[in-house]
Amino acid sequence: MQGRLYPFQKLDASFRLGSMLSLQMGDMKKAVLLLLSAALSSTSITAPAHARKGDDQVKAREQMNSGKVLSLREIEGRVVPRMRGMEYLGPEYDGSAQVYRLKFIDSGRVIFVDVDARSGSVLRQR
Repeated sequence: MQGRLYPFQKLDASFRLGSMLSLQMGDMKKAVLLLLSAALSSTSITAPAHARKGDDQVKAREQMNSGKVLSLREIEGRVVPRMRGMEYLGPEYDGSAQVYRLKFIDSGRVIFVDVDARSGSVLRQR
């Protein structure tokens, strides 16, 4: 038996190589899982911001129904025609300040128009 080659010597070498690769793949799997868990944990940080936007929409509707603020349609009807040549991107609402922020784009530049939701007057344009 001493003179004979081990019949699975080539298989054994490839098995060892495969084992090393599987160890490296295990490390890669750990890295991918770590990155995924970091990404998922970062989304939980941003979730409350989305909840606040929903709360502001509810607040805007309640304030509009009670007659405290103008509707978004009324605000847009006053402001959008004044912004000739600009593309209207959409609104945001700050319920605590009772201010609508309308977003426009003009030649690649974003322009914000803050409007008092109670009176409809433009507070600031930047």
